[in-house]
Amino acid sequence: MELKYDFLVIGSGIAGLSFALKVADHGSVCVLSKTRIEETNTRYAQGGIAAVTYEPDNFEKHIEDTLNAGSYINKREIVEMVVHEGPQQIEQLLQWGTRFDKTDSGEFELAKEGGHTEKRILHHKDNTGLEIQNSLVRNAHAHPNITILDHYFAIDLITQHHLGRIVTRYDEDTTCFGAYAINLKNQVLHTILAKTTLLATGGTGNLYQTTTNPEIATGDGVAMVYRAKGVVENMEFVQFHPTALYNPGENPSFLISEAVRGFGAVLRNQNGEAFMDKYDSRGSLAPRDIVARAIDTEMKIHGHDYVELDCRHLDQESLFNHFPNIYKKIKTLGINPAEDPIPVLFAAHYQCGGVKVNMHGESSIKNLYAVGEVASTGLHGGNRLASNSLLEAVVFADRAAKDAIARIGSVNYQENIPAWNDEGTTHPEEMILITQNYREMRQIMTNYVGIVRSDMRLHRALLRLGIIYRETEDLYKKSKISQTLCELRNLINIGYLVIKMALRRKESRGLHYNLDYPPGEGKTTN
Repeated sequence: MELKYDFLVIGSGIAGLSFALKVADHGSVCVLSKTRIEETNTRYAQGGIAAVTYEPDNFEKHIEDTLNAGSYINKREIVEMVVHEGPQQIEQLLQWGTRFDKTDSGEFELAKEGGHTEKRILHHKDNTGLEIQNSLVRNAHAHPNITILDHYFAIDLITQHHLGRIVTRYDEDTTCFGAYAINLKNQVLHTILAKTTLLATGGTGNLYQTTTNPEIATGDGVAMVYRAKGVVENMEFVQFHPTALYNPGENPSFLISEAVRGFGAVLRNQNGEAFMDKYDSRGSLAPRDIVARAIDTEMKIHGHDYVELDCRHLDQESLFNHFPNIYKKIKTLGINPAEDPIPVLFAAHYQCGGVKVNMHGESSIKNLYAVGEVASTGLHGGNRLASNSLLEAVVFADRAAKDAIARIGSVNYQENIPAWNDEGTTHPEEMILITQNYREMRQIMTNYVGIVRSDMRLHRALLRLGIIYRETEDLYKKSKISQTLCELRNLINIGYLVIKMALRRKESRGLHYNLDYPPGEGKTTN
């Protein structure tokens, strides 16, 4: 079945829906969601969105904090652009009905998180992402030009090679004409043609055994661009959130917001020792890469499975008022924060690299934009500053929308696109062929390509992953399209990119920490 739209948006989080709302007055829009439109990485963002609003904060402070967290390999012009344009996009979110907490005097009640030198985090209790997601969904449903296709999974981008042209590497003439997608409710395959396509598919957290990301975060957008010979960069920089709730068997891991540490909570090892001052003068509010490695070190020194977040000295009524969902969650596990420290462990949280884009969100493939966690904009550098991700998403969605609107009149549909050929394939006789490879892939990435790496571990991971890759590709060629198999294939592509780019970086920088290259030594090879 063939569908046609002016704008195709793959993903329904803050990046996808804010873009959709801004282009919808200029043409027809189709939004694809793998599950429900509400189920995105955005809705799980607890802490908030960073933006300069009041003195003594200013743009230069936010810029410097972002550069410092990113180990100064950010693109400064992008950092300046996002920070300066942020407040205007906050106003847009307010116009769409998003609510942020305010003080009795009517000003925003700002929080502070790791790596920030000022209070600048706008939030709605401890479920800011959900508040933003709900307001965007309401507006999207109300717009007559927006069609929402729930339970549609994008398989691959449509480019020239679907017309018989062989593309073996990055080609400046490669153009995106839309995407192939499968309706997961009835397994019908669709050819969705579009003049402009936006990838807003989120992150890659399920590459690892423990992640704060929902099950849908399987790196689909980056993998599709990689297969289409687009440019992908900086995949070695995988951010692990330092404080996910330690609750074995729960997936995804429940996030204990960094704002709890900003509120005054202290990290301790299981011996009761506050340890962060040994690693950084900022203590428990150091940037995430430093805190996560410190936790990893403490666990290895003492042989423990987790560390503890101590809230016992805090005013418990204020703690509950600021973080009601976190408070309720830990109480269900029998943890009383007035008497018990909270067990926490690092978990895969955010992919700082991705599809390389310019300041308008354009990828190396014509008529294809990428916004949000799927994109590598240059804002984050070697490590994302807390709560900059939602800000990046709305700023780049706005820029991509303006660019796409200006060009839409000169873009035509590509005709004669062949339908997806699924003939001669069958469903796998044994699902264990997929599930076992999925488990092995996550074990390989967790054990060899996690917070602390070495060249030996990376080479071993590449060898092991290569076996799984060949097995999965062989199964893919023989099998009918299924979400589970495609997600495994996508994650294997992502794992390969993380390993290869980690091997090229001959230094320890930001989120990439290699035992063979102490900080300050080595350099990256191209």
